Amino acid sequence: MPTYAYRCRECTETFELLRPMSESSAPAACPEGHADTVKLLTTVALTGAASGSAVPAGGGGGCCGGGCCG
Repeated sequence: MPTYAYRCRECTETFELLRPMSESSAPAACPEGHADTVKLLTTVALTGAASGSAVPAGGGGGCCGGGCCG
């Protein structure tokens, strides 16, 4: 199950909830009991062998790094 981050608009507390994707948009009360919360956008960092490499093994680097500049 994914973890979603939320921020309470009343006490400004940031918290996370582990919940199914089907409930990602459902209201979430903060740990202090306030109901006025907003879901935050978060990024995911992929690490380890399973994530692969973002740069091709051939060097990449755009035009000059790829050897196409004279």
